[in-house]
Amino acid sequence: MCGIVAAVTQRNIISFLLERIQRLEYRGYDSAGLALINQNNNFIRVRCVGKVNELIKKTKNKKLFGKIGLAHTRWATHGKVSEENTHPHISSNIAIVHNGIIENSFQIRSFLEKKGYIFYSDTDTEVIVHLLHWEQKKTGKSLLEIMHYSLMKLKGNYSMVVMDSKNSSKLIAVCSGSPLIIGLGAGENFIASDQIALLGVTKHFIYLKEGDIAIVKLKKIKIFNQNNCIVQRKIIESDIKYEYIKKGKYKYYMEKEIYEQPKSIRNTLKNRLKDNKTIYFPELGKKETNIFLHLEHIHIVACGTSYHAAMVAKHWFESLANIPCDVEVASEFTSRKLAIRRKSFFVTLSQSGETADTLMALRISKKLGYLGNLTICNMKSSSLVQESDSYLLTKAGVEIGVASTKSFTTQLTVLLMLVAKIVSIKKKEDNIEKKIVKILTVLPYRIEEILKTKKAIQNIAKKLYNTKNMLFLGRNDQYPIAMEGALKLKEIAYIHAEAYPCGELKHGPLALIDKDIPIIIIAPKNSLLEKTKKNIQEICTRGGLIYVFSDEEINLEKNITCLKVPYVEEIIAPISYVIPLQLLAYYIALSKGTNIDQPRNLAKSVTVE
Repeated sequence: MCGIVAAVTQRNIISFLLERIQRLEYRGYDSAGLALINQNNNFIRVRCVGKVNELIKKTKNKKLFGKIGLAHTRWATHGKVSEENTHPHISSNIAIVHNGIIENSFQIRSFLEKKGYIFYSDTDTEVIVHLLHWEQKKTGKSLLEIMHYSLMKLKGNYSMVVMDSKNSSKLIAVCSGSPLIIGLGAGENFIASDQIALLGVTKHFIYLKEGDIAIVKLKKIKIFNQNNCIVQRKIIESDIKYEYIKKGKYKYYMEKEIYEQPKSIRNTLKNRLKDNKTIYFPELGKKETNIFLHLEHIHIVACGTSYHAAMVAKHWFESLANIPCDVEVASEFTSRKLAIRRKSFFVTLSQSGETADTLMALRISKKLGYLGNLTICNMKSSSLVQESDSYLLTKAGVEIGVASTKSFTTQLTVLLMLVAKIVSIKKKEDNIEKKIVKILTVLPYRIEEILKTKKAIQNIAKKLYNTKNMLFLGRNDQYPIAMEGALKLKEIAYIHAEAYPCGELKHGPLALIDKDIPIIIIAPKNSLLEKTKKNIQEICTRGGLIYVFSDEEINLEKNITCLKVPYVEEIIAPISYVIPLQLLAYYIALSKGTNIDQPRNLAKSVTVE
């Protein structure tokens, strides 16, 4: 969600902060600000509502100089979007940037107001900075000492960076539920909520763990764990180059990432298909093999697009492996009383690995008697991967666009491989694994062929971009793909869209059909196509405006437009058929002129519940 950048250097820090915070714009935000300590040990703070470019304009004519500072992009949770609510927040000699939510902020705020503190914002962040100042004033202790004591009073998930103008040689970073990393430089050190911000100045990172407090100086870093013991955290060398995540010839990151899907899937399959016969996961060992052998149920928890991938996987687990599978939205899993099925295995899905609801679900699951847990994720360094018993990486590469594309198709690719692996271990059907391996090898080529339908999809988009409402219909494993298509349209084109199983038409949605509501129907040629054709006919007789995506020509009536999708094998049809829906949403949004990579009110990684 919010973006954090901070540094202690031997040079003027202003341009560094502005450039690096700009790299975190993709996370989603509504305001931005920075603070630094100048030569006189005073804070200089600049804040604005809107984009980082506005912040750059506000700093342009100011002669700002400082060697230590912090910056922040805010996504409003506590308090409206305003300059007063924008970070950093300051209390006398202490400044802070913060990501997360303090659940007991109202009580602490009430206490501090009685102590004479005046609040200039509605944020929970200002509560933290005043609390730190109160403890420092009361005890006279160092910022680190009061940090330990103050954190015990805070409830919630958060990360923060704090600096003290009375001691301008260091920053203090706290990680508790939201990700925070330290970048190691040459005679300077950095802090950020995402390594993308720091690529180019360093490729060596320390990922703070839950409960860590770090003191970051020019040439020294000291980390304390949640037990207040000094610990050494592993230094990880990133293999990501910033040039790889530039837009290149594409107008938006989302477009680039749609077209990267064949490559991302090839990377996901690389070194995992053995002799074109078997699935091999180097991340898994004997422990996982034993669990797969004895499991009798799969429970998958995820959010958003990842939830749709899980719903497709449910069909695969049950139809190919004959293993019952339940799928649940993470926020629902965490908010109800649970009954665990016998010999159930827990699986989480996430692009970022920092999704707060999914992370909380994992932590709850560990107390409930599952056989074990596994996460499927795109980020090896993420909290979800670090806290899971086992993990499988999707290897999609960095995804900048808020609307997930390549992370979705690589999740599905890994899930299908996992189904094949479990079938093989349980020795249910010998030919299933071979069949899936064979089909997966052609999947990137199938997607490349579908991407060639670009012009036909652009033509459909030109007809639809002014619509207010749309329906998406799919049957069986294509119903989750219809849901994903509707979600993409909502996310980036701001068009209200709903998805239904084709068979649910008569149970209510048919009442919506008229000439003003376009209907997208996913209808691959399979054993269910004849049933789907009947649904199409029902809509036609009621004057519905239909767009069919199919590998068979379907033109029953004049009000049907058929987008001919290249042939694709039935098992991987869900992966392939989402591609034209991604393109459709993209080109509709492009026609509407929306901010495709940074849609309003949304963030790439939802790190607060």
